[in-house]
Amino acid sequence: MKKKWLSLLIVAILAFTLSACNDNDAAKNSSLDAIKKRDKLIAGVRYDVNLFGFKDPADGMVKGFEIDLMKELAKRMLGSEKKLELKEVTSKTRIPLLENGDVDIVASTMTITEERKQQLNFSHVYFMAGQSLLVKKGSHIKGINDLKGKIVMTSKGATSGLVLKKLEPSIKLKEYENYADAFTALKSGKGDVITTDDSILMGMEQQAPKDFEIVGGYFTQEPYGLGMAKGNKELTSYVNKYLKDIQNDGTYEEIYKKWFKKSPPNDIPEEAVQKVLKK
Repeated sequence: MKKKWLSLLIVAILAFTLSACNDNDAAKNSSLDAIKKRDKLIAGVRYDVNLFGFKDPADGMVKGFEIDLMKELAKRMLGSEKKLELKEVTSKTRIPLLENGDVDIVASTMTITEERKQQLNFSHVYFMAGQSLLVKKGSHIKGINDLKGKIVMTSKGATSGLVLKKLEPSIKLKEYENYADAFTALKSGKGDVITTDDSILMGMEQQAPKDFEIVGGYFTQEPYGLGMAKGNKELTSYVNKYLKDIQNDGTYEEIYKKWFKKSPPNDIPEEAVQKVLKK
């Protein structure tokens, strides 16, 4: 028995050591010095979230609020936005790609949570959202109290479904590879509602405002942070300074207005974690 426990202990120590080595390698490969030597910033972004990061079928270009933030970061870090390389990520793939060193930074509507802070470094908050619901117009669903037994759709790897499951355990949760697939499923009647951050839902609603609407108000606070490899302190400090600089010189407001047609809030906190609001 003692030998068995000793073997298990050795396996656990080796697994921890390998994990730590992987974290260190990812941070090293994506360090500020490594990026500058490479002369290229590799950013993981969404291709499926209207307003934040989406691939425009008209010209094949990836556009959005987070894309412009990354372009400005590359411009200030490397002298040109053309030195930015975009890689598509989803809620499911964004953290593994960071851990593997495949991307330097993730700008992907990613909520800062205590669990995720154990896996990666977060920047200060750059956008404050809140979880809500998207339904077809005419739906009797107006809020959480109407969701008993309903089919609720979201994206794999997102926290939204789990949060809603805690608030209404009877829901039937369906997870899709991305939000575009979830929206297609809602259009075809494969579910009753999509849940995620209102910022993402707003992009869906704008695509078909006569057919869909956001309901239910906020039932969480969702502070978005830019993700970097665990232990990558130098890059994290640089990005935090960048966010402060663009807020102070008006660039952030300019980019925000471009996509959301209104001024940004004045009270975005530097540090925050996801908070489920009490009903």
